[in-house]
Amino acid sequence: HLYTTTTSMAWFGRLDGVAIPGDITLGGLFPIHARGPHGLPCGEIKKEKGIHRMEAMLYALDQINSDPELLPNITLGARILDTCSRDTYALEQSLTFVQALIQKDTSDIRCSNGEPPIIRKPERVIGVIGASASSVSIMVANVLRLFEIPQISYASTAPELSDNNRYDFFSRVVPPDSYQAQAMVDIVKAMGWNYVSTLASEGSYGESGVDSFQQISREAGGLCIAQSLKIPREPKPGEFDKIIKRLMETSNARGVIIFANEDDIKRVLEAAKRANLTGHFLFVGSDSWGAKSSPILDQEDVAEGAVTILPKRASIEGFDQYFTSRSLENNRRNIWFAEFWEDDFRCKLTRPGIKIDSEKKKCTGEERINRDTAYEQEGKVQFVIDAVYAMAHALHSMHLDLCPGAMGVCDKMDPVEGRLLLNYIRSVNFNGSAGTGVLFNENGDAPGRYDIFQYQMSNTTIPGYRVIGQWTNNLRLNMEEMQWSGGDRQIPDSVCSFPCNPGERKKMVKGVPCCWHCELCDGYQYQQDEMTCETCPFNMRPTPNRTSCRSTPIIKLEWHSPWAIIPVFLAILGILATSFVVITFIRFNDTPIVRASGRELSYVLLTGIFLIYLITFLMIAEPGAVVCAFRRLLLGLGMAITYSAMLTKTNRIYRIFEQGKKSVSPPKFISPTSQLAITFILMSVQLLGVFVWFAVIPPHTIIDYEEQRPPNPEMARGVLKCDMSDLSLICCLSYSIVLMVTCTVYAVKSRGVPETFNEAKPIGFTMYTTCIVWLAFVPIFFGTAQSTEKMFIQTTTLTVSMSLSASVSLGMLYIPKVYVIIFHPEQNVQKRNFICAISNSTSLSVLSVLSLPPKSL
Repeated sequence: HLYTTTTSMAWFGRLDGVAIPGDITLGGLFPIHARGPHGLPCGEIKKEKGIHRMEAMLYALDQINSDPELLPNITLGARILDTCSRDTYALEQSLTFVQALIQKDTSDIRCSNGEPPIIRKPERVIGVIGASASSVSIMVANVLRLFEIPQISYASTAPELSDNNRYDFFSRVVPPDSYQAQAMVDIVKAMGWNYVSTLASEGSYGESGVDSFQQISREAGGLCIAQSLKIPREPKPGEFDKIIKRLMETSNARGVIIFANEDDIKRVLEAAKRANLTGHFLFVGSDSWGAKSSPILDQEDVAEGAVTILPKRASIEGFDQYFTSRSLENNRRNIWFAEFWEDDFRCKLTRPGIKIDSEKKKCTGEERINRDTAYEQEGKVQFVIDAVYAMAHALHSMHLDLCPGAMGVCDKMDPVEGRLLLNYIRSVNFNGSAGTGVLFNENGDAPGRYDIFQYQMSNTTIPGYRVIGQWTNNLRLNMEEMQWSGGDRQIPDSVCSFPCNPGERKKMVKGVPCCWHCELCDGYQYQQDEMTCETCPFNMRPTPNRTSCRSTPIIKLEWHSPWAIIPVFLAILGILATSFVVITFIRFNDTPIVRASGRELSYVLLTGIFLIYLITFLMIAEPGAVVCAFRRLLLGLGMAITYSAMLTKTNRIYRIFEQGKKSVSPPKFISPTSQLAITFILMSVQLLGVFVWFAVIPPHTIIDYEEQRPPNPEMARGVLKCDMSDLSLICCLSYSIVLMVTCTVYAVKSRGVPETFNEAKPIGFTMYTTCIVWLAFVPIFFGTAQSTEKMFIQTTTLTVSMSLSASVSLGMLYIPKVYVIIFHPEQNVQKRNFICAISNSTSLSVLSVLSLPPKSL
């Protein structure tokens, strides 16, 4: 049958399988062929996953049977079947293993001669090596457990197979995907990713692998799944393009965790390339991808940078020597080897009566593996060998216990009891073909040992998979060895949201713990932690990066400030002018002009004007307890003195002329002494109020942090000032304003005095001008209450207004007198004039005789 056509050969093999005689027979399940198209059970031959793995079992059996120390005098045989990569087909095939255990009723069957038939008893399979795909293993395990046949898989990694209640006769020499998923979670976290998508082939392997990944990521925290997509068993045209389109809906999730079979992986890469997304997706592949070249064939640029995982393995040198020496002549026991030969060497075997396709060359049988065709050992060969050896070691231990000293199989092992064999399988512990320990836990799982690969194209002589780390219960990843699309060594991002800048808090997206919006801590807030902004204490402001608070700078009105220069200049001019007037009056103290102006009240009034100018320096000086005390005292006192003296003067004039209308006798309290007494009484009211204020609230300084607190905290300042509010300042000046208004009223009433009485009109003009100045002061002072430079504007406005008031009084009342005294001394002589007032009834009365200067004054 060796030279039949491929098709007939394949079907013959699929029906019969490989049978190796022995004292004890092991079953074997391998995906010799791919899943068939259009309803056919089987498709093309799978050279690596099928033939390599199956030959690994045959190799292991040869090694065991030739080992005098392991199962001496006992030969292991095999019954190997093809699963065709389909779980339902594998289930049908696996029924072969249980035929010997099924009691058949043959009582009603007779041969043609009436004799009962002689039915050959099928071989009894005591254990099964396989299967490959998890979905196949699950289907087969459900049957084998019913007949208590132990099963050891070399490639099935689905986590659900760890359920010892449902799959109690199932064991495996590869770690379950739960370990693999843990390793993949550790890899994703090590690369700083927190937002990835998952992609799984429909079936136990893909779905359970993704479920494990999602569960572990939830338990670990800090990792979110953007999308979890499934590839159907029978994908429709355009299905993979739709998958890529859906993945791009969350384009920030560049990392794609993929648990899929080789064909699906290849078609995903093709679809990504069609969508011009080469280099966008960052794949993290499971062991189904591993270090295989077939999934990335012709798609290397899309796969560049893919990180894959594979159970830790080693290339078995002895198997390489064994397999490369196989030929059509020496490997007749493998009924699928001829089909492999045709596919591997791209030739055609002849059969009598069948014409060979002219396009294909004829197989000579002299071809050699690894000489005429490329060869690389398939990744699971080591585990197939370890699975067979695990069964052999269990049988060896069982033989030592049940058949001590016996040669060959004794009665206690004929037949082999499945549950007892399972116990021996779970107890094995030996060094496998790669030198690593082979053992099982209570669920039949092997320990997790993985190599981590990355597919690299740049900065390397030969593109391919490169080992970048290992995982054995914890991750060891060499970040320096990693490189990505275009040879970039910077790990790409796969995050939903990038870290917030300093001074920004995270505002989480509801339901997605890895996604957030960054909100700036505005105003006077600082970043307390990554989720919270807090307002700085009232005396502090945030640092430029808003990660903490710092003290707000303290300021005061400086002498060199433009707000201070103008008031100080006016005050200096006023003090000099006032001093000049005082000196002039003292020098010409007994002249008519000085005496006529009322020397005593003039000196009091000039003192008040001097104090008004002086307060400018106190308002600008650095606040302190003493400065604040003098501010309170002198702020209203200077004006109180000035307007008390003016009020006394205008009141005296008014009373004189009012009395003159009625009588020739002078009014009371018009003497200089009386005038001084009245003035000091009026001043004492201001002093009394100030001293009461001192007693209730002692003078002190404060730092006002609210006055200069604009929206921009960089402009915030604490203002050092005396504890005087706007209200207290107005109250301090209110008495002076009352005096000023009263004086203005008397000035208005005295506007009808004769022109020869020179004091009334200047005082009137002084008060009118002063009122205008203070009417302008009020809106400026209160209108700047919300300004960030409130203190500067108000201080300048107040001091300038007071200086102008003092200057008006000085200029109207005394500058003309000083001018005459200095420049026209001839007019400063005494004359006697009678001042008369004509009443409405034209009667003439002499009111008083006063010494007055000439009319021109």
